[in-house]
Amino acid sequence: MDEGHILVDATEERCVLVSVISGRVTEEQAIEYVDELEFLALTAGAIAEKKFFQKLAKPDNRTYVGKGKLEEIKEYVKAHDIELVIFDDELSPSQLRNIEKELELKVLDRNNLILDIFASRARTSNAKTQVELAQLQYLLPRLTRLWTHLERQKGGIGLRGPGESQIETDRRIIQDKITLLKLKLKSIDKQSATQRGNRGQLVRVALVGYTNVGKSTIMNMLSKSEVFAEDKLFATLDTTVRKVVIENLPFLLTDTVGFIRKLPHQLVQSFKSTLDEVREADLLVHILDISHPNFEDQYDVVNQTLMEIDGTDKPVIVVFNKIDAYKHIEKDEDDLSEITPENYTLEDLKKTWMAKLNNTKCIFISAIEKENLEDFKTLLYQEVKTIFQERYPYHNFLY
Repeated sequence: MDEGHILVDATEERCVLVSVISGRVTEEQAIEYVDELEFLALTAGAIAEKKFFQKLAKPDNRTYVGKGKLEEIKEYVKAHDIELVIFDDELSPSQLRNIEKELELKVLDRNNLILDIFASRARTSNAKTQVELAQLQYLLPRLTRLWTHLERQKGGIGLRGPGESQIETDRRIIQDKITLLKLKLKSIDKQSATQRGNRGQLVRVALVGYTNVGKSTIMNMLSKSEVFAEDKLFATLDTTVRKVVIENLPFLLTDTVGFIRKLPHQLVQSFKSTLDEVREADLLVHILDISHPNFEDQYDVVNQTLMEIDGTDKPVIVVFNKIDAYKHIEKDEDDLSEITPENYTLEDLKKTWMAKLNNTKCIFISAIEKENLEDFKTLLYQEVKTIFQERYPYHNFLY
C-alpha cells in the first residue's frame, strides 16, 4: 500500500508550514508546536522555507485557514517553487480536498506526516503491520480525493458511473485488508505475550519519555549494545529488550517508542501492543530532556499517555538528561521583573523538581558526557533490588 508513503523516498522537498492559533493556545505555544512540526518535516526529508500563522476563533470549516491567508500561501508557494504544504493539525477529508484544489499541490497534515515517518522507520513485521493498519484507517475516509479525475462521483439515480463503483471497490478492498491486518496483529500479540512470559523471573524496567530525549543513548550506555540512536524524531520504532547486569543483579531493560503531542489516534490504537512492554514493566524510567525549553509540557504529555495505556501506579525514576546542554538567562541585579523559568539555574531546577516530585526518585545526568552515570546506576540498582526482594523474598543469589 503506497498511498501513505508520501515522503519516504523523497530527496529533500521544500515546504511551508501552516498553523492556526485558536482556543486556549497561546502564540508562544503555537510557535513551539510549529517548531516541532519543522523537526518532524526534517525527519521525513522536507525543508521548511516559511511558517504561516493565523489567529482565528476556530479553524475555517472549508479551508482550515481564512480565504485571505490561503491566497497569501498560494502566492508564496507559486513564487518560490514550493512542492509541499504541511498543516499543524488534522485536516478533515473535505478540508484536504478544498485546500489541494486551491493550492494545486501536495498537502499533508500533521497526522499524515507522523504516519509517513513511522512507515519509513518501521523495521520488524510487527511495526510494519501496525503502521500499515494506521495508514489504511487514515486513508479510508479520504479515498475520494484519489479519484477526483473520475466524473459522476456522487452516485444516486442516473449517476452511478465508474467513479462511484471504483470508490466502492477500493473501500471494500481496504476494509478487507484492515480486517486481515487486525488478525495478523492478534497473532503477533500472542507471540509477543509468549516471549514476555518466557523471560522468567527477571525484573522488567522500561525506558519511557518524549521522542528525542535520549532513551536509546541511555539504553546503549546501560546495556553496552548498539541500539539505533540519532538526533531525529522517532529514531526508535521497534521495542528493544536487553538483559542488563548491574553489580550482581540481572534485569531486563526495554527501550520504547517515544511519545509526542497530538499523536494520531490511529497510531495510539495500533501501537498499544508495542506499549504492552510498558504495561508489563515493574519499574518505569521516565527520561526528560532538560535542555528543551518546554520539557515540563513534554513531561505532562508522557504522563497523560501512560495513564491512557495503563492507569496503575508503578514505581518511577525520573531522569533529567542532557544537563550538559542546559542553558539559562542570567538576570541583572537591578532587574525587578518577575523571575521566569528561563532564569532558573540548574540548581534552582533541581530544588523545584525534587520538591515537586515529592516521593518519586529523580536524578540529573548527561548520557553523552557520562555525567552522574554511576549515581544513576546505583539508584537503578536499589530500585530493582527492592522489587526483586519483595517478589522473591527467599531467593538468595543477591547475598
